[in-house]
Amino acid sequence: MEDHTAAGIGVRPAPALREYVDSYVGFDLRGFPTGVHCGPPGRALTAVISLSDPFEVAGVDERSPVTRFGSVAGGLMRRSVAIHHDGRQQGIRVSLTPLGARAVYGVPAAELAHRLVPLDELLGPLAAELVDRLRSATTWAARFTALDELLLRAVGRGACGDPVRRVRPEVAEAWRRLVAARGCVQVGAVAAELGWSRRYLTDRFRGEVGLSPKTFARVLRFEHAHELAAARDPLPWSDVATASGYADQAHLVRDWREFTGSSPTAWRRGEVLLGAG
Repeated sequence: MEDHTAAGIGVRPAPALREYVDSYVGFDLRGFPTGVHCGPPGRALTAVISLSDPFEVAGVDERSPVTRFGSVAGGLMRRSVAIHHDGRQQGIRVSLTPLGARAVYGVPAAELAHRLVPLDELLGPLAAELVDRLRSATTWAARFTALDELLLRAVGRGACGDPVRRVRPEVAEAWRRLVAARGCVQVGAVAAELGWSRRYLTDRFRGEVGLSPKTFARVLRFEHAHELAAARDPLPWSDVATASGYADQAHLVRDWREFTGSSPTAWRRGEVLLGAG
């Protein structure tokens, strides 16, 4: 039987970055069956830098073209992306908060919603320097240090009061409340607490983040369900639905189909990297 290896490590970034960057995860997956990994939607804008061969990525729709990326950045999604692999993946995943898009990339998260773009389109020459340092480093610690240094430099480029780097505080607070509740909160209640109408909050939030607050809340509930379902010892689907705030299992199945293109049970059968960390 083939030996499956799922070496990986996750860390928080430097304190000065934590408002903008949630985490770094280094991964080295070997010996898994060739297949397609479903990259689910979630709260973060994800950037991935390959430490070996380019990634082959497409939309979850089987008709979507496959694109090769050495390093890729994406916005918030309503659909999963399909990551084709030969049983080996080595790289680093950087999870940015939607509020970090302006600080690190210099654009609102909404400009990247439902998109995948080469990292150098956003970071310019800094992206090439980052990739070179990550690939030449020989330890995860050295790679994470390089990420801190280069991303702090990216943030520093807009640290002189440039208004394009700032997010309206009410939108930031709405995002924090939705994340803290894992989507299990009424958008109208959040708007009222901020002193805005629901429509005004929705327009401002979508304009900044790229999803409406209601859709983002659904993504957060799905993200929680996906974490529970992908665990090494997953709960029964009915318990996953309850724990992640769904009214019942049927509502979970509906969202799962919308966000991944398959039923929960079909996803579990087809996801060859389950248990990979």
